[in-house]
Formats: sequence, C-alpha cells, structure tokens
Amino acid sequence: MKTKAFQKIYTHIENVTKATCTVEAEGVSNEEMALVDGRPAQVVKISGKKITMQIFPGTQGVATDAEVVFLGKPPTLKVSNELKGRFFNAYGNPIDGGPEVEGTEVEIGGPSVNPVRRKQPSELIATGIAGIDLNNTLVTGQKIPFFADPDQPFNQVMATVALRAKADVIILGGMGMSNDDYLYYKTLFDHAGALDRIIAFINTTDNPPVERLLVPDMALTAAEYFATEHKAKVLCLLTDMTLYADALSIVSNRMDQIPSKDSMPGSLYSDLAKIYEKAAQYPDGGSITIIAVTTLSGGDITHAIPDNTGYITEGQLYLRRDTDIAKVIVDPFRSLSRLKQLVIGKKTRKDHPQVMNTAIRLYADAANAKTKLDNGFDLTEYDRRTLQFAREYSRELLAIDINVEVEAMLDTGWKLFGKYFTKDEVGIKAELMDKHWVGAQS
Repeated sequence: MKTKAFQKIYTHIENVTKATCTVEAEGVSNEEMALVDGRPAQVVKISGKKITMQIFPGTQGVATDAEVVFLGKPPTLKVSNELKGRFFNAYGNPIDGGPEVEGTEVEIGGPSVNPVRRKQPSELIATGIAGIDLNNTLVTGQKIPFFADPDQPFNQVMATVALRAKADVIILGGMGMSNDDYLYYKTLFDHAGALDRIIAFINTTDNPPVERLLVPDMALTAAEYFATEHKAKVLCLLTDMTLYADALSIVSNRMDQIPSKDSMPGSLYSDLAKIYEKAAQYPDGGSITIIAVTTLSGGDITHAIPDNTGYITEGQLYLRRDTDIAKVIVDPFRSLSRLKQLVIGKKTRKDHPQVMNTAIRLYADAANAKTKLDNGFDLTEYDRRTLQFAREYSRELLAIDINVEVEAMLDTGWKLFGKYFTKDEVGIKAELMDKHWVGAQS
C-alpha cells in the first residue's frame, strides 16, 4: 500500500475472478466506488479486511499489482433542473456532447419511501395508447411492466408513452440497448420537441453488461429529486429489466454464488423489489410511476424474471401480434392494471367501466366463436357479428398505434356496440344507454 495526495492506493490484489477482485484494506464501506487499474469498480462484499469489488468493464488484463483506489463514496448523481433534456451513461456522465451538470451530489440506490409517507394513488396518468388507457388504466404512483417477446416493438411503445403521457418529467433508463434503439429514442425526442421534459440514462450493447446495474438507480434518483423537490408527476420508463437481471446473474455466477431458479441469483426478488418499490404517490404532491419492459424468452412467463416481477408489480401489460389485423396489440385478456378501479369512472367519464367490461365480454365471445370456427363447427349469426366486432375493436382500440383521448376511446366503443349489436346484447345500464347509444339496431 502507498499514499498519494492523502489518498490510499493499494497495489496487492489477492484474488481476481472474471468479474471481481479482492484486496485487503481498511475504512471501506459497502457499495463504495473504486478504481482498479483505472477501471470503475464497486465494493460488493466485505469480510473483515477482505474487500471484494465488481469491476464493471471486466477484469481481463488486470494484474495482481494493479493500483486500487477507493473513492470514499458510493455511486452518486448530481441533481438539478439541468438534467432535463440530457442523455447520460450508467455513471451519470453526459453522452450527448453537452456540458457536465451542476447540482447537488446525492447517492443513488437509497431506500424506498416509507409506506406511512405514501398516499393512495388516485390520479389518472394517460399514456395515449388506447389499449392501456381504456382497459388497463394507469394511475400515478403505480408500478407495472410490459411483458413482450424480444422481437416485439416495445421500444416503439415506450417512446410513444414518453411522448404522449400526461407527466411533468419523463425519465428513460435504457439497459442493453442497441445503438439503433438509442438513436431512435434520441432522434424521436429531438424531432418531437419533447427534450425539455425528458432525461435518459443509457447503457448500450457496446458498454459492459454489468454497468446496467447502475441504470435503474440513476434514473430513480433523478425521479425522486423531481418528485420530492419540485412536486412533479414523474414517469420512469425502464427497458429492458430482463437484461438488468441477466447482469445480476453475471456478477452472481462469477462470484461463485449458488444460483437459484433459471440461473438467477437468490436475491432476485429483493433486487427487483428495491427498484419497483420506488414508485409512490407523495402526500404533499409529486409522484413516481414506473413502467418497465420485461422481455420473455419464447413467451415463457414462468421464468424467474417475469415470475418474480408479477409478485412485486401492480399488474402487467402484454403485447402480442394479432394475426387478424397484422398489428401488435395490448392483449386484453392477459393484461391487468390492479389499480385502474381507483380512477375509471371517477377521473374519467362515468360510462368508462361499463364500456370497458362490455367490450371485453364481447371480445371474449368472439374468441369462443373463433375456436368454434377453427374446430369446424357452424357459427351462429351472433358469432359472425362478434368476429367482425373483434377485428374492428382490435384495429381501432387495441392496436398500439392508436393514439386518442380517453373520451374518444369511449365514443369509439359505443360506435362499435351500435354497429354490431342490439341494446339487449350490449346490456349496459339504461341511463348510460340513453345518453350514449348511437346504434342503428334496436
């Protein structure tokens, strides 16, 4: 060990694995940042004087006599209004060519809000996507994932949400993005003139996978600043949480920890929960809403990542390709927002719950009719009408490229009811029927 400018520098590394190294040191705290041979690293284990660090870019080429410098603090982010309109890497450093941000330096990854300081979510957050706002309405302070196959256009959906959502600040945490996806977001936000309310923390496929572990904490630290200090309605978009969990697995396996289900670390539930539980509605104003993407492998929702996610979050949104209309839709059967009852019919029009439930019932009738057709059974006249309704309902309301206000969605629902069904078949309360019915059938 030697001292340089009052800073301790260690030059005797005792053990090097594929992702970590161990030195003997004193006065070091857990999660403290360090530089190992100039590479950023973080303390992940302390056993007496034995300090183990994960090296984000990897340990290849690190010699046992390499310099190890502890920085005396965990990862931090400078927070201020200057964050708006900027793109950063996993360490919070600008990647958009702009200047360094000036502000208050705060530690990332702090504890979530005490439950007694939370307010029950009660404010609608409109995304502009009809398949969400009509059937799976979101509220401020909610946490919900998109479950999607890797080949589905979830980046397009997230970008649409970012541009259309009624939120004060949009924060994007991108993990394992291709350069094309990163440029897609950047160009889209720029051309839409929306950069003034968007902040992005990006890890691309060119960056070390382990750096993804910093991205959600960076994004949520910025979210907490705007929600608490500026009482802002903040929407945090995280993509892709499967790649985040894969990074956890990389570190765990390289530290020779015994893996749990699907090669994931045993701490997966708590690792995911500490992120999602940052979603909150604050009593004195301000909120953090989290929408994340969890990509599925072959549609397998029993994998440890979506399985654990489902226990933590307040519902899920499924994307699937509807072959009848050749578009990706928000699946009305497998999607669920557990908090929608807090706002539908209260913050939205009174007929919202009835229109939503009736449309899903008729769509289910169409699914049954399609099963009959596929199995060679005769269809009734009602079956044929439900199939026609389902195609138009998918095209005009479930497709992810539909962007209308909630009232327009409800009006479209009434139009479709009247086009294909009688009042008795629709079965909505008479007082609502008298006010909104536009059908040609009696």
